Amino acid sequence: MADFADTRVSLAGTGLLRGIAQTASASNACLVKVGGISVTARVAPGLTVAAGNILLMARLASTYYVIQVVPAAPTSTPATPPPADSTAPDTGDTPPAPKPTTTTGTLTCVPVATACYRDGSWRSDGDPTNSFDLYQGRYSGSSYGRNTGAAFYGSKPHTLSGATCTKATVKIKRLSAGDFAARSATLRLISQTTRPGGAPTLNESTTGPSLKIGDSTTFTLPTSWGQALIDGSRGGIGISISSDTPYIHLAGRGSWSAAFTLSLSWRRTSS
Repeated sequence: MADFADTRVSLAGTGLLRGIAQTASASNACLVKVGGISVTARVAPGLTVAAGNILLMARLASTYYVIQVVPAAPTSTPATPPPADSTAPDTGDTPPAPKPTTTTGTLTCVPVATACYRDGSWRSDGDPTNSFDLYQGRYSGSSYGRNTGAAFYGSKPHTLSGATCTKATVKIKRLSAGDFAARSATLRLISQTTRPGGAPTLNESTTGPSLKIGDSTTFTLPTSWGQALIDGSRGGIGISISSDTPYIHLAGRGSWSAAFTLSLSWRRTSS
């Protein structure tokens, strides 16, 4: 082991020094080699020195003091400290409310029944009662009363309860009856969701599409009608007038599978 004999220098005024213990500490002193010179050094109380320890020392005048035993080099790299907390400081401000979520869609409702009411009863003289075509008015010269046609939608529109109607359409087809000129049926909102035993309860009215015999179309209803069907205050759509003409015949589900199919476009917003 090198004794540093060839590197002896003056240590006066060098501040902190490093030495190698030659003996263990006893009576608060030990022998230390510093810069190739063996010196007797005082050991700080409570500090234990063993031979071979690397020591951190200080010199005051001609006296050496052992102030610390230098630990061995680490055997592994210290773990990287976790990143500083990135949470924004609390400023005391109330966070903004989350943005509402808007959902949209379109619900298709096929009528659970199409029927025609005349002279106090539901007609069954052609198609079955719940698949009958829709008529309005009275056939010229007929002794029968006026007709009221109806399509009922059951509970399906009400499955959108709480949603806002943005558009409502219905498919309509005119069949042979009356004259051949383009005519418009008078559409009515009906209270009942299914065919009642007696006459349907008629409410709001609007003029339907102008159709020649054989024509079909998708007609846009008032948005308020779609909302009433969604809310459940109305359950069906019919055709009816208080006079005999125009006498109009529209397809029911027995004549045309798409007859009076209702489409409800909707929007729902939740926070």
